[in-house]
Amino acid sequence: MARDEASRRRIGWGGDAATRRAALGAVAAVLAAFVAAPASAAEEPVQGGTLVYLEQQAHSNLYPPAGGFYPNGGVLNQITDKLTYQNPETLEIEPWIAKSWTVDADATTYTFEIREGVTFSDGTPVDAAAVAKNFDTFGLGNKDLKLPVSEAVNNYARSEVLGPLTVRFHFTKPAPGFLQATSVIGSGLVAPKTLSLPFDQLGDATRIVGSGPFVVVRETLGREIVFAARKDYAWGPPKSSHGGRAYLDGIKLIVTPEDSVRIGALLAGQAHVIRQIQAYDEREVEAKGFPISAPSTRGVNNSIAFRPDNPLVADLRVRRALTLATDTREIVDTLYSDHYPRATSVIAATATGYRDLSAKLAPDEAAARKLLDEAGWRVGPDGIRRKDGRELALTAYESLPQPQNKDMLQLVAQQWAKVGVKLSVLAGDSGSRTLDMLDPLKTGVAPVMVGRADPDVIKSQFYPKNRDALLQKGGSSTKVQAFVDERLNGLFDAIAGEPDRAKRLRLVGEVQEYLLDQAYVIPIFEEPQAFAASPLVKGLAFEAVGRPSFYGTWLTRP
Repeated sequence: MARDEASRRRIGWGGDAATRRAALGAVAAVLAAFVAAPASAAEEPVQGGTLVYLEQQAHSNLYPPAGGFYPNGGVLNQITDKLTYQNPETLEIEPWIAKSWTVDADATTYTFEIREGVTFSDGTPVDAAAVAKNFDTFGLGNKDLKLPVSEAVNNYARSEVLGPLTVRFHFTKPAPGFLQATSVIGSGLVAPKTLSLPFDQLGDATRIVGSGPFVVVRETLGREIVFAARKDYAWGPPKSSHGGRAYLDGIKLIVTPEDSVRIGALLAGQAHVIRQIQAYDEREVEAKGFPISAPSTRGVNNSIAFRPDNPLVADLRVRRALTLATDTREIVDTLYSDHYPRATSVIAATATGYRDLSAKLAPDEAAARKLLDEAGWRVGPDGIRRKDGRELALTAYESLPQPQNKDMLQLVAQQWAKVGVKLSVLAGDSGSRTLDMLDPLKTGVAPVMVGRADPDVIKSQFYPKNRDALLQKGGSSTKVQAFVDERLNGLFDAIAGEPDRAKRLRLVGEVQEYLLDQAYVIPIFEEPQAFAASPLVKGLAFEAVGRPSFYGTWLTRP
């Protein structure tokens, strides 16, 4: 969709009448019940009030390692604390629930001292035993309860409780990313009773017992969550502007899928914060005095990943040709705003270990055609290339969480069509999507992206035992010739196990080069998380990869 066409999509109360009435009724009821606290001079924080937060999608599962899905993380970030705090400005790791720690020289043991007096919302202590239980679960999983291993925790062996407030973690080999892993959304601390529940029961937000500044008091599954501030909360990050209870009395999260309804509610004063404002709506919203925040996700860029087990893209020349046929500047200039920088590597320029590889991503239509010719794909009378009676025709499903992903894939399809390659874009909510995405024969290319402010993020995205974006070994298909890249996987293992920071960052640069040299992925843009807020909202903050934190947020009088 071109930018001039996108600009015609007006801000308003789209959808059918029933949808509009339901959405407006939900937000209006909350705002009618909200009585603003008295105005305070010089932007002093105001105590009280309920913040209305409109989320584009419903959360799925709230087992902390599933928090990478942004709707999940937006819930978990309000109700859980982390062992450490990653400063979103400096990316340094600072104390939080752990007041101090030591790490041995080869990063195989980590010892943490826990703050006194911290409790979960059910009153149980956040002590060494509880912390050990959390990381034993995150690091080893629980097959009986179907709780998977966290992608942020590598080489985990066991915990050791050394005292009521002292815990040590042991690793089978160096785990240099573990300290940062204790600060991520996937390591939110939950009560032992939460970890005793099976995975399929953890989609219920009322079952997640954390130690965070808010608790879930009520949920209508798939529609809304009501949070209340913990009055006894007194253990915010030591370097935070305050350490006591949240300023807000509560939060009401309302799932509002339609863009125009979220924006209309915000502009009408019926919502305070909305997530996922599209780039084509930014200018009008800002012009009306509603600020936009677009924190970086600092991880693997919004990209298109190839599945080399698909015979159509098994040939490196084909993958390189499609990389050369992709004009990322045109995509960003047409569909996005300045909040979406054009990708110049596999990971964002704000990510640790970033290497500028923009020269490898320059489009060259003529070179793309030459490579496809060399690979034996000839243009047919309909403009589509064929070889041995097969069309060079690929399929991708749109990714609903990623901004304007369908429009982006359709523009890529137009670019690839110029060199004789067909790309069909299928709806992301198709009932067959989940299974098809795991079969490289059915889904030869796929949109990918993951945020994390640590070099392990690349391993999380592409390693076969993590997200496996390349579908090594054929994913779920039994009809393809096995593909495994041992060199690539060896680089991932090395990044996860190299304690020397300088050597580790060199490996991060090497794996970025290798992924592009093998044309496994086409980076498109650096994905932010885009939020818009009412001018009444103060103190809105985000953790290191863009999830909202309402702990220090307050509301002023209109």
